[in-house]
Amino acid sequence: MTPPDPRLLGPLIAQLRLARGWSQQRLAAELCAASGAATVTRHEISRWERQARVPGDRWLRRLALVLDAPAGPLVEAAGRSRHHGPVGAGGSRSRSALLALAQRWVADPHAPLLVAPAAHRSAPAGAPGRSDPGGPAGPGELAELRRLDDLTGGADLAPAGAYRLRRAARALAGAGPAERRRLLPVLAETAQLAGWLYADAGDPTAGLDAYRLGLRAAAAAGDPALAGHVLGSASHLLAGAGDPEGALLLARTAYAGARRSAGPGLRALLLHRVALAAALGGRARSARQALDAARQTAGAVEPGAEPAWLYWLDDTELAAMTGRALVALGRPRPALPLLRAARRGGRPRRAAVYGGWLARGLLQLGEVEQACAVAGAALLDAVRAGSARAATPLVELERRLAAHRTEPAVRRYAALLADARGFLPCGPVTAPSRPPAPGRRGGTAGVAGATRRPGGGTRPTPTG
Repeated sequence: MTPPDPRLLGPLIAQLRLARGWSQQRLAAELCAASGAATVTRHEISRWERQARVPGDRWLRRLALVLDAPAGPLVEAAGRSRHHGPVGAGGSRSRSALLALAQRWVADPHAPLLVAPAAHRSAPAGAPGRSDPGGPAGPGELAELRRLDDLTGGADLAPAGAYRLRRAARALAGAGPAERRRLLPVLAETAQLAGWLYADAGDPTAGLDAYRLGLRAAAAAGDPALAGHVLGSASHLLAGAGDPEGALLLARTAYAGARRSAGPGLRALLLHRVALAAALGGRARSARQALDAARQTAGAVEPGAEPAWLYWLDDTELAAMTGRALVALGRPRPALPLLRAARRGGRPRRAAVYGGWLARGLLQLGEVEQACAVAGAALLDAVRAGSARAATPLVELERRLAAHRTEPAVRRYAALLADARGFLPCGPVTAPSRPPAPGRRGGTAGVAGATRRPGGGTRPTPTG
């Protein structure tokens, strides 16, 4: 996935605005007050952030004034934006669509974001027909799928998540008003879980599409906490896909929109999403501030008081998230005990993910042999888990080890990686179909991660 240039003006304005906790309406009002003219509306701010328009020098100076930002970077970003065109040109449409929807949600959490039920009436190609038994997955089915996700990865579970998401969308399409109110949270939870599984299977585009549907459903259900969780999950996807600027924008949006209704566990999780994205993007101060806030918030977490979809968030996980961010900040020493603790407990993907970060931290300290040993164990866990999320950093670690390629431990790791490549998930999983794309009439046709052959079959499509 090739994201738009994060140095463009639209994302920069949105980041500066969200850093102050302002909505687009608030920024418009501040600009009107600074200029003495009521000529800037929320819609104009939206156009600037989407880069449908680029403000002139006069408004750039006023943006710098009200956002308390230096004018130079804004002027430079404006120049790049005029050359580049609208956000998303040449980049991921799914990413751009989710970013735009997130901005609409945080500006007006009560805006009607969900598409009309008729948009879901046509079943996606490859989906079960009208004889498909049952409605959407109930709480028991979703809980079972979540707990299976603790033991295995998206390569195995993404088709099940896609199937349940289609069932939930189809049930909503035929529901009356009362039933619709009951089904909207089910659709939102199902979409969040399906997006997570798609991302874990190595199909970020399908994951972003599912998260977009989840955000619409959570907003329509009037559940800002669940909407924030959906966006936090999408932020985690972009962070892993090498897009820290997009990840930071989504994480900040999630926290801004959900913090008033979220419990301390969710607030701590979203602050960790902010910290990781900021650290990966080189924003050390923002990352440290988010880590400090997350640490304070986590102290108020009460076991069993958070929503069921946060059952997995415990002290060990929160500590490991801190360790991961510290490694991304280049501070590995205090991170090592936090990451080592997360490798225990019988969850192969968690052991693989945090084992990869532990290996990276050891490498930063010059402990090449230990780093290779830890990475080798994590690689075997990634194979057991069937998780692209866990496997990708371990494949990339080989590049970080290039300066030590003559050392025996590095050669052993390279050989192990070569043997394991055939068992690692490396791209989109072939699932019965992608989730319905929000806003597209008739749902979606085709297979997730596949392109249509003339004869009606499918073949995997490389991504990322």
